[in-house]
Amino acid sequence: MKTLKLNKLLKTLITNKDKQILNYTVPDLWNCFDYSPEKIIRLHSNELMVNPYDFYASVIQDYILPKAKKDIDYSKSLSLGTNRKMPKSNYIGGDWIKESVVYSTMIRASAAWDSDRSGYVDESNIYHMPETGSFVKMLSLLPLLKKMGVDVVYMLPISKFSLKDKKGDLGSPYGVSNFNQLDPNLKDPLTGNKITLDEEFTAFVEACHILDMRVMIDIIPRTNSVESDLVRECPEWFYWIKASEYENYKVPKIASLDETINPSLENMKLVYKDIDTYRHINMFQYDPKTQNPQLWEKIKDSENISEAIEDNFNLRVAPAFSDQINDAQPPWTDVTFFKMYKDLPKQTRSLLDTIDRPPYILFDTIKSNIYQGDIPNKELWEKLGDICPSYQRRFGIDGARIDMGHALPKELLDLIIGNAKKLDKDFSFIAEELQPSNAKKAKDNGYNMIIGNGFVMEPRIWEGALHEFMYSAINLPIPSFACGETHDTPRLAARDGGETLSRVLTILNMFTPNSVPFINSGQEVYEKQPMNTGLDARENELFMLDEDDPYYGKLALFDKYQYHYTNDRRWEIPDLLDAVRPIRKKYLKQITNKNSFVPIYTNDHPKTFIGFSYFKKSVDNKNNMLIVLANANPYHEQYVKPNIEELRNKAFNNEMEGKLLLSTHELPREFKQFSDFNTLDIHLGPGEIKIIEL
Repeated sequence: MKTLKLNKLLKTLITNKDKQILNYTVPDLWNCFDYSPEKIIRLHSNELMVNPYDFYASVIQDYILPKAKKDIDYSKSLSLGTNRKMPKSNYIGGDWIKESVVYSTMIRASAAWDSDRSGYVDESNIYHMPETGSFVKMLSLLPLLKKMGVDVVYMLPISKFSLKDKKGDLGSPYGVSNFNQLDPNLKDPLTGNKITLDEEFTAFVEACHILDMRVMIDIIPRTNSVESDLVRECPEWFYWIKASEYENYKVPKIASLDETINPSLENMKLVYKDIDTYRHINMFQYDPKTQNPQLWEKIKDSENISEAIEDNFNLRVAPAFSDQINDAQPPWTDVTFFKMYKDLPKQTRSLLDTIDRPPYILFDTIKSNIYQGDIPNKELWEKLGDICPSYQRRFGIDGARIDMGHALPKELLDLIIGNAKKLDKDFSFIAEELQPSNAKKAKDNGYNMIIGNGFVMEPRIWEGALHEFMYSAINLPIPSFACGETHDTPRLAARDGGETLSRVLTILNMFTPNSVPFINSGQEVYEKQPMNTGLDARENELFMLDEDDPYYGKLALFDKYQYHYTNDRRWEIPDLLDAVRPIRKKYLKQITNKNSFVPIYTNDHPKTFIGFSYFKKSVDNKNNMLIVLANANPYHEQYVKPNIEELRNKAFNNEMEGKLLLSTHELPREFKQFSDFNTLDIHLGPGEIKIIEL
């Protein structure tokens, strides 16, 4: 076995464990690895007072490393490190994602804790240490994720990002300023300078791989920070406006078109006839290098390049905005678009008054999957095409989600996916595609799955959207996420139905056909405050917490934030998922096989009743049917009589006795509730799930 950076991290922590940190606490939920009881002081706040060096060393030494095998190279992706042979049929490289449970984490928030109990997450606590999350702290959450059946850790951006024009306390990780450098704030101060940030991330990836968890990252090839490190190297890759006119920069309003519509060619004809379009595009200027090459050479190595450009050229990078016409969103002040082509889109050039003008941001120039120029920015494309391979070579990641990949030129998308597959044929890609109708296109483009629209459909139980989503998922050509929330949406626990709705959907998603269960960090403890208000937000979405909560009005995507890991019901979902885990494992091949699925219906409560079943081949035709029944109504009980005739016929199962394997409302027991041979007689409490094996 290759020498692990995890061992170096362990040695560093052990070396420092005699340092005096006397008031360091962690949530008790972070101790799912049986940390030595005599080293813990339990607090009434559901926290544990620990020596941090020894605590994080223990999770490595006592929980993770004992599971390592000598013949596996954990520094490579799991597929490469284990020499995994891909199935010969019905499998595309990266399709392991279809059998996975994904946990979405923003390390900075997921592993943040007010460890000195000052009442707030500090950037410098009483020990002069930041309390925001790090890769080292995140190691202590891996046993919790393992308990919940998670086998993919998907991380929101972990690259270096700029604080220029930042949002919130800390800025957005999506304002990436350097693809190949990790966010320095993810370095843990406990390790000092004895181990590098890159080594700490390598150790984290190794730990995940030892626990049979894969690691996926978010890449953002369409946008970059307005203060990108690449500005110094290639200013011509960006869009520019006069700094003196920056305050006047706004999205053009097209009077002849409705709100939030697609930039079709017919619509763009109207866009280019509108006077506000020319007000907007006339603001754009040529990049500083093009304007004055000699002056550029003099200032390009300035310590603050943005300031130097503004002082010498009166220029600023232009902010990005939505590619939907008349979208109400203001400009995204912290990010800009890359200039994918060196010329203007050929489809709309004839609509301009003149093509002799500087490059500009508009609904067509930024929607380069539809509108392309004749001269691709090949140098930029090569840089973008190496983002995934760079992380593969250095850290051994297993997959990636491509942010806004649907809006990239097809040739660039092919390059990004193709370059990663050259290094690892089993590398997996998630498409940021929200429309199920585009799933086939995503599959044709080389993606293994899509995000889908579960986060919109699942919480809408009364409208029948949950019912529609659950029963139509089987028809998609590739899976989508089975999820009720993401980092951009309202929290399930803050929706109508609250914690009961969150619990029933979190469990039900583990059995949704042709879907990949997705847990958004904080969901497991009924977090109510959204991380962002980007999608499906209500007017009061920013204020889901009590006014006296220190994180009232804060968003984890931008602000200092810690999840409410110590609430009284913190163990409820983790314990339920722990009970679900062996059931899902036993029937995983059937849950992920469309041909083994039979929908279960009832004439009663059609909108709020969900029924799934799966069958497997069995010698004696017993214990080969799994039935999942759910009452999505969080307020009222249901008496239903689901029909299982089709299931019996396919499973050749005639049993009239079985087992209630799991219920959210009662303990496991024998199951004998039949109205007749083909009809179950079921009572479901509010938000109850029953899982039955016959």
